[in-house]
Amino acid sequence: MKDDDHPPSTAGKISILRSVWARSRKEARDDAEAGRSITMPAQSVVPPLQQVLRRLAMALLVLAVTTLLVWLDRDGYNDNADGKVDFLDAAYYTTVTLSTTGYGDIAPVSDAARLTNIFIITPLRVVFLIILVGTTLEVLTERTRQQVRVHRWRARMQDHVVVVGYGTKGRHAIKTLVGQGIPKEKIVVVDPQQKSVDAASIDGLVAVQGDATRSRTLLKAELQSAARVIIAPQRDDTATLVTLTARQLNRRATIVVAVREDENVPLLKQSGADTVVTSSSSAGRLLGVSTASPHVADTLEDLMSHGTGLSLAERSVGKDEVGKSPRECVDLVVAVVRRKKMMDYADPEVAALQFGDRLITISREQTEY
Repeated sequence: MKDDDHPPSTAGKISILRSVWARSRKEARDDAEAGRSITMPAQSVVPPLQQVLRRLAMALLVLAVTTLLVWLDRDGYNDNADGKVDFLDAAYYTTVTLSTTGYGDIAPVSDAARLTNIFIITPLRVVFLIILVGTTLEVLTERTRQQVRVHRWRARMQDHVVVVGYGTKGRHAIKTLVGQGIPKEKIVVVDPQQKSVDAASIDGLVAVQGDATRSRTLLKAELQSAARVIIAPQRDDTATLVTLTARQLNRRATIVVAVREDENVPLLKQSGADTVVTSSSSAGRLLGVSTASPHVADTLEDLMSHGTGLSLAERSVGKDEVGKSPRECVDLVVAVVRRKKMMDYADPEVAALQFGDRLITISREQTEY
């Protein structure tokens, strides 16, 4: 790249941004609490009131069943007060027995009643106690379960995708990744806003809340072992700082950044981005195409949207395609990548496909995501 391709102030911008980035790292080390918690994908959670009502209904059911058993076998019990056991006495005995109070004024005297207490009422007593303390135990173990889930998640995070920013760009990027076959378990979202983190969790994604310009936040997202990083914040200066931090933590990952202004593209390239997408100029070109040729714009939108319709994708050349020309492939080949050089389908160099080639193809998508 020639020197005159960059604005004269590029070096100055990089120097200023590096200084800001260094200060941000120092602040991150001194700041112990900035809301950078890891949120695992949301699971189906029953509302607390519904849980209580459900447990209460189960407890009443156990109480009713036990009362019925005692009353049916009332001849095998003795009441010290009058010697007889009626339905009220059966309910009273059941209540004090299941609650482990056991006053002893009503006791089983026959062998059948005592066997019933051993094999039926005692297990019901255990079930009754489990129901009563279940809610408390669930609250006490919730944090432990969360820690276990996070530990397991960290153990299997390798060559995943980190998406910084869960706004419109980030959401559509993730939708496209999932459409290309990347499982949600391999995608981690980083966003400073709690509502965005909650939305990502509801969508089945692991999310980290915090400032992505700070290395501590990106380390929580396991960025150091990620294969790809998508950076799509709201501001271009934030995108630059995040790119600098991400590149320092991971030298091998492919970093794709979205910015608003074309003048910031060289700055992002020097900061470590592999690919920079300019949203404003891309939208402007699409507007121009839509005005001049609406059908071309519709086709482009279809190609970039995964689901039913046409799909633009990259894949490896198949064994049965080696030696053939791009026109002989089943899919419509528009470009070939060979040794990191991209050539269109009509280039003489790719007249015969070779092992290791990557094909940029247009095909019809059948599955809707």
